[in-house]
Amino acid sequence: MRPARKALTQTKPPLTLLSALHVGASSVSMMVAERNPDGSLLPVDFLEKPAPIARDIFRLGSVSQATTERIVSIIKGFQKSLAELGLDPHNVTRAATTNILSEATNHETVMNRIRIACGLRVTTIDDGEMTRLIYLKTRRRLHDLPALRHNTTLVVHVGPGNTRALLFQNGLITRYTSYRMGTHRTREAVEGSHAEGPAMLRVIREHVSGNLAQIRYDFSDVTIEGLIIIGEEIQSVATHLIQKQAVCHVRFLRQFTTETSILSEVECVKRFQLDYQTAEALVPALEINLAITESLKLAEIHIPSTEYEQGLLHDLLLSRDLTGNFAEEVIRSASILAERYQSDPGHGKHVGELCTRFFDTLTDLHQLTPHDALLLQVAAILHEVGTYISPRAHHKHSEYIILNSEIFGLDRLDVTLVALIARYHRHSVPRPDHPSYGALNIDDRIRVNKLAAILRVADALERTHAQRVSQIEIRRDASQLRLRLPSITDAAVERLAMTSKADLFEQVFGLSVVIDEDN
Repeated sequence: MRPARKALTQTKPPLTLLSALHVGASSVSMMVAERNPDGSLLPVDFLEKPAPIARDIFRLGSVSQATTERIVSIIKGFQKSLAELGLDPHNVTRAATTNILSEATNHETVMNRIRIACGLRVTTIDDGEMTRLIYLKTRRRLHDLPALRHNTTLVVHVGPGNTRALLFQNGLITRYTSYRMGTHRTREAVEGSHAEGPAMLRVIREHVSGNLAQIRYDFSDVTIEGLIIIGEEIQSVATHLIQKQAVCHVRFLRQFTTETSILSEVECVKRFQLDYQTAEALVPALEINLAITESLKLAEIHIPSTEYEQGLLHDLLLSRDLTGNFAEEVIRSASILAERYQSDPGHGKHVGELCTRFFDTLTDLHQLTPHDALLLQVAAILHEVGTYISPRAHHKHSEYIILNSEIFGLDRLDVTLVALIARYHRHSVPRPDHPSYGALNIDDRIRVNKLAAILRVADALERTHAQRVSQIEIRRDASQLRLRLPSITDAAVERLAMTSKADLFEQVFGLSVVIDEDN
């Protein structure tokens, strides 16, 4: 059995501690860490106890009452440990659940039970945050493997319910795909076959054949030079798989998978030091990863040797604060989406640059965050994708397209905010009777209003789609935001556009927008 508690360092309690709690597919875990001055995290303590969450969801369709109470009991035990460290047990920095919990018919009941019994508000990790977490793992892996940074490398995460694939070319993400194929999902689907050993491997392979065919098709246009495999089960046996230079050869993985398929779950627990929930999904995890590797005709794979759950908790504390290279990946993903819908790239980019100028100049006025600035950039790039459907009412079409798209690294709330900011770049200002806007809480409605107001002003200055406005001088007085455009000799077009688009800015910030004559 995996030990319930692992002391990672023997240091005195630090002055400032962060904590992350994860209700995962097969366990509940918690990490306490200290943030260093450079922003990195130093793990102080790690706790983990098994709970059959995924088994319940894929077998029963819901989380049983017994499992729910086990989750509550584990969390209460963890809270006692937090109190011993001098931390508020009801103020965990990040408390999140596996995204497969959303597939349980009683997921809200489970989350409410945790909130009532433990005093914790937990959120579900959605696809957007999951991609951020995979990105963090991959970034570390690519740092350790310099050769892969310059190759076409596929990163595959086989999770409990879904598999995600990120394609890196020269160290940059160029594609992201997701498949309804996971370790626990597959395990429960094939359990009724009563097959054992190699026969079970054939059943698993047949069950996932459709997804394998889709993966082959999705990446048939590129030559994949390296494959990195991430996942709780396969990382739990990485030390048994990794050979020289942190590489596992596919022939060895095939042999290991066949040998493991003959073992009972009890034998897997003893041999690999696993909990029973992880042992249950080990054979499906091995066979799915083997099948993906063989489908792509690769001879070897790279598997992180670090513990999966500890890495996930560590990254949960960093995920929301990602900037720099991560922001560039998000913007690149948005640009790829804009290109797919034939949106004018020059216009979107220039509006984004104007938005950045306003956002940076008016920080004391809007009091928003760097993450909000990123959402504004994405909305600027995508605000006219709706013209792909029709130029008429294209702002509404833009909202629809964005709401029904995936943008790498953005969670569902982020995508909703981007869709609304784009929708309000023209015509009607936000109204509570607009469904997506009306469903937001008051703080997020204010964010949409502020960001859409800035986008409307920036878009008015780019009314000609000719990138005429290259310089802006911005001044404020008590009642006006005054703009001077030194590069424009006649700003009649921009003034006309501003009369219809600056209304929201005045409503939100109390400033009318005036374009001064260039004397």
